[in-house]
Amino acid sequence: MNRLLTALPLLLLGCLALGACSSKDEATKAAPSAQAAPAPVNDPMSIVADAEVAKWLKVAPVQTVEYRETIRVPASASVDETRVARIGASVTGRITELRAIVGQNVTRGQVLAALNSTELSNAQLAFLKAYSAKMLAQRAAERAQQLFDADVIGLAELQRRQTELAQAEADMSASHDQLKVLGMAEASIEKLEATRTVNSQSFVVSSISGTVIDRIVAQGQVVQPGAAVFTVADLSRLWVQAEVPEKQSDLVKVGDVVKVAIPALENRTIEGRLVFVSSTVNPETRTVTVRTEVANTDRSIRPAMLAVMMIEDRPTMRPVVPVDAVVRENNKDYVFTRVADNRYKLVTVALGPESNGVRPVVDGLKDGESIVADGAFHLNNERKQNLQ
Repeated sequence: MNRLLTALPLLLLGCLALGACSSKDEATKAAPSAQAAPAPVNDPMSIVADAEVAKWLKVAPVQTVEYRETIRVPASASVDETRVARIGASVTGRITELRAIVGQNVTRGQVLAALNSTELSNAQLAFLKAYSAKMLAQRAAERAQQLFDADVIGLAELQRRQTELAQAEADMSASHDQLKVLGMAEASIEKLEATRTVNSQSFVVSSISGTVIDRIVAQGQVVQPGAAVFTVADLSRLWVQAEVPEKQSDLVKVGDVVKVAIPALENRTIEGRLVFVSSTVNPETRTVTVRTEVANTDRSIRPAMLAVMMIEDRPTMRPVVPVDAVVRENNKDYVFTRVADNRYKLVTVALGPESNGVRPVVDGLKDGESIVADGAFHLNNERKQNLQ
């Protein structure tokens, strides 16, 4: 009996040990089956929008519309070269008076400067001598005609007097033309004939109405004929010129619609058309010069003002997406496409440049495919938070 009681605890301990071993074996058998069926991994580019995010989203299909590609290039305003006059003196002389300054508005025929010219006074003296010789020859020819009519002189003498008159008239005409070349008006020449008084003063006169934009002479300076003294420009119409990179030069043509934005005038935008596209490439900048004309009746645009020229290409039918639908990451463009009712996927797309709030689809989307047209920013933030 005592032996039985002593063996009983040992028997119980053996049963407990046997149960533990059995549990350990079952756990060991169960472990491989748990490793064989891992939990599914979520797609990092997909997201299920909850109700809070969904209210920010606007889903729309990719549409094919008439699209104009817009080229944006820096530009600047300049004077219209067809409305510029570079005005100089007609004779060699010394400036005695300046009557116009840079920025002053002048009219056609207005005196800009006065000068004294020895050359002009010598030409006037030559004219007066020719005039006197002509009057003397004219009287001699008239007397010869009277004597010939009275049969006092022969025909040869009459013809000699007439030839001398013709020569004197030719000399006077040449002197008259020379005075006009030197800048004397017809009224001044007639006054010179009447008064026989030489006046060596000459004037620099504006040939057009406009604004003085340059003056390169000072009082007392000697000027030569042909040298520009003043530059006057009509600023009521200006040029706006831009340099288009040669890679895009085949996209621009005369007649293309352009918009010009001027930052200094609160980005005031002016519409026009290209009136000039250069036929050559600047070898230093590898650009092609293009030009449009803009009205400037209020003179608010000033030459040399900086601008931005936007040139619209001819329209083509292309699928487009709104710029608000585009997510930019790692120098790539992405768009959310709708997979199911509230499930969206971020896909890589190739897009063209922006124009009028849309970008053309080059690759990655099909016409009619549903995308997140608005709210893509909020949806992408939610996707990133889910990945953390």
